[in-house]
Amino acid sequence: MFQTPGRSMYLSNRGNSIRQQQGILQEGFVQYARDQYDDAHNPDGILNVGTSENKLCYDLLHKRLTKPDMLHVDPALLQYSDWRGHLFLREEVAKFLTHYCCSPKPLKADNVVVMNGCGSLLSCIAAVICDPKDAILIPTPFYGAITEDLQLYSDVRLFHVPLDCEAGGKDSRLFNLTVEKLEESLKKAKQEGIIIRAVILINPHNPLAEVYTLKEMIGFLEFAKRYELHVIVDELYMLTVFDESVTFHSVLSADSLPDPQRTHVVWGLSKDFAMAGFRIGTLYTENSHLVEAVAQLGSFHGVSGTTQHQVAQLLRDREWINEEFLPENRCRLKAAHSYVTGELRSMGIPYLHWPATLFVWADLRKYIRESSFERELSLWRCFLRHKVLLSCGQAFSCSTPGWFRFVFANQDHHLKLGQCVTRTLHTLSGLTQLFRYLRESDKAAIVNSTSLPHSKSSEQPEEKDGPVLDTALASRELVLLDCQASNAAEGLDSLIGTLRHQIRSSDWLEKNTPELCAGENPEILDVFKALLQRASK
Repeated sequence: MFQTPGRSMYLSNRGNSIRQQQGILQEGFVQYARDQYDDAHNPDGILNVGTSENKLCYDLLHKRLTKPDMLHVDPALLQYSDWRGHLFLREEVAKFLTHYCCSPKPLKADNVVVMNGCGSLLSCIAAVICDPKDAILIPTPFYGAITEDLQLYSDVRLFHVPLDCEAGGKDSRLFNLTVEKLEESLKKAKQEGIIIRAVILINPHNPLAEVYTLKEMIGFLEFAKRYELHVIVDELYMLTVFDESVTFHSVLSADSLPDPQRTHVVWGLSKDFAMAGFRIGTLYTENSHLVEAVAQLGSFHGVSGTTQHQVAQLLRDREWINEEFLPENRCRLKAAHSYVTGELRSMGIPYLHWPATLFVWADLRKYIRESSFERELSLWRCFLRHKVLLSCGQAFSCSTPGWFRFVFANQDHHLKLGQCVTRTLHTLSGLTQLFRYLRESDKAAIVNSTSLPHSKSSEQPEEKDGPVLDTALASRELVLLDCQASNAAEGLDSLIGTLRHQIRSSDWLEKNTPELCAGENPEILDVFKALLQRASK
C-alpha cells in the first residue's frame, strides 16, 4: 500500500491508519488528477486508461439531461427524505430492475435502498452483516477499492479466493471460478480461525470482464446457502454487454433464489449509464431487516433530492434508453473494444476476450524480467512516466504478477493517443531483448571499435533459447533514453554509434545517468550500463 509520510499528532490511531491507507488505484488517480490530459489546455498530460469510466456517450447524456423535465424543482426535493431514497425513485428503480433483470415477478420498492454510490452500499452492508475483524470471501482478482470500502468504516476484511491465470486440469478458462475453489478457501479460513460471513460475486466481472452464466451463479448461491453465508452480487455492468454472442443473466431473473434472505444485488448508474459523477448506487434485497439496518446509515450516504428526480426521469424514459442510448452506447463500446484488442493482437499480447464492461484484462508478463510484483509495479510506473495511467494486477489482488487492465471506453482521439501505450511496450520489448542479447553474447567482436558499418553484421548470433534481438526495434528504443526523435537505425551497430555520438557531443549523459534511470525503472539499469560500456570504447 502507498503510505502518506509521517504520523499526525492530531489524529487517532484509526485516523492515522485511514490517512495513510492509499492503494495503487488511488495513487495513480491522484497523479492523474494533477496532470490530466486535455486537447486544448494540457496536450502533454496523463492519458487515463486506468479508471473505469465510460467517456464515449457524453453527447447522448448531455442532450437528455438538459431537457426541461430534468430541471424540475419541487419543495419536497429540497427537504430531508426517507434515508432509503425518495419513494418515487425507489419505485422507478424497482420497475427498471424488473424489466432489465428479466425478473419473473415485479420487484418491490420497499426492497430498494438508494445511496451515493455502490461503495457506500458495500460498506453499509458489510457493517450490518459482519462484526469487526470478520471476513468476506472474494475471488481474486477483483476491483481493488472494495478493500477500502469494507475496511475503512466497518473493519471487515476480505479473504481471497485465488484464481489461476493458467488453464489446466478441469479448468478450461483462465481465472476460472468454481464452487470447489470457494469450498477450499472457506475451509482454509476456518482453519486460520477467521469467521466468514459472506461472499462477494461480481458479474459481469471487474477486472476480467467475464460474464458468468445463470447456472454458474446459482451454483455459487447454493454453495453460500449450505454454509449460511450472505451473497453480495455486484451487477454494475449488467447492461454493458455489447455483442450478441454473450448474454448477461441477472440473479434476479431466476425463478427462485436458493436463499433470498441472504442474497443482495447491487447496481448503479456509474457504468451502464456513464454517470459516475452522479454518485447513485442501488441495493435490492428481500431481507427487510437488512434494509432497516442499512437505512439507519443512510444519513451518511444520502443523495440530493434534485439528483434523485433526474435519475427517476431517466430510468422511466424507456424510449430513450432502448432506442437511443443503449444501441448507440453498445455500438461505440464495440468499436472501441475492437480497436484496443486489435492493437494488443498486433503486438502479440494475450488478453481475455469478453465483449463486456469497459476494459480488457491483458497479459504483459513478457515485459517484466522476473515474475514479481515489484517488477510489475516498476512497469506500472514506467507507463505513468510516459503519461499513461493503467491499472496493474496487484491493485486487484491478482495472484500472478504481470496482468494489467486497459480501459477502452474513451474518445477516439484519446484512443489514438493510446498508441503511446504501444510505444512504451515496444520500448520495454526492445530493452528486454537487448538485455538478453548483451548478457548472452560473449563475442567481443560484435562491435568494431574503429568503424561502425551500417550494413547488417554477418556475425549476428542466431536464435537459441530466446528470440533473436530485434535490432530495428531496439534502435527505436533510443527514444526512451534521449527523448529525441530520430530515424530508426538498421542495426545494433547504428544504435551504439548514435549513442557514442551523443556521449561525445552533448550533456545528455550527465542528465541521464544509469543511477537516475534505475531510480525510476530498475529494468533499464543493466541495459544502460552495458550499452555505455560498449559505446565508450
